[in-house]
Amino acid sequence: MPLYELIANYACQTGEGPLWHPDEGRLYWVDIPAGRLFRYDPASGHHEQCLEGEAIGGFTIQADGSLLLFMARGAVRVWRDGIVATIIKEIPEERDSRFNDVIADPLGRVFCGTMSSPKHKGRLYRLDTDGSLTCVAEGIGTSNGMGFTPDLTKMYHTDSSIRQIFVYDYDASIGEISNRRLFAKVAGEGGIPDGMTVDARGHVWSARWGGYRIARYEPNGTLVEEIAMPVKKVSCVTFGGPDNTDMYVTTAGGEDIAENGEHAGALYRLRLGVQGAPEYRSRIGLS
Repeated sequence: MPLYELIANYACQTGEGPLWHPDEGRLYWVDIPAGRLFRYDPASGHHEQCLEGEAIGGFTIQADGSLLLFMARGAVRVWRDGIVATIIKEIPEERDSRFNDVIADPLGRVFCGTMSSPKHKGRLYRLDTDGSLTCVAEGIGTSNGMGFTPDLTKMYHTDSSIRQIFVYDYDASIGEISNRRLFAKVAGEGGIPDGMTVDARGHVWSARWGGYRIARYEPNGTLVEEIAMPVKKVSCVTFGGPDNTDMYVTTAGGEDIAENGEHAGALYRLRLGVQGAPEYRSRIGLS
């Protein structure tokens, strides 16, 4: 029996960014280039598309339950029940780029990375709760999956372009990252490290774009497990459900199922007996 269960198949070109919404008991995820936002209610089994528009590179769940969307040209918008409001119209330095992966920290800030463009490498920003934006890292090929250690002393950050996951020292009180060093490097046959999450024991779960798998690392960076998936482009992983023991996995490549697998671009669920840690919620513009 396979470990995975197919939940919803919208044939996403780049299914990404799954997040569990604890207020609603639903999972949200996106198809980045199409700007499509989806949600799934495991209690009823119902899933639906709830938004389509500009590219959405990632999103966080705000403390008030709305969704904070990180989009093309560095735009940041709030979405709630079909209504969209703009927080940041654009970042001038990112007019030829877009956000790619984001994560809220314990105090409601958001670390948000951008893609490289023909003119510049990607960057990692910190968006503070008052709406101010600070570039905290440059020279990134493809800014991707992030996560925090359970003790909140370290933050992980993936650069997919060089197949490496880095770890920083992290000061939660001021949102500062420092002392970057290598956590894991992925060989070519293992695929490209993409989205990731950290479970309650501090193990790192990394999706493998092009690798047909999810990889699990111990906190010291030792690769200890790989879980086979039925499609090529495994893009991101998160935990959800009432007790955070349901693992949800997004995939990509739905525009070419002959190359990427019959159900490429679908959302999957795994139940491995592992407990995840709830994701933090952003507080951008909230008192």
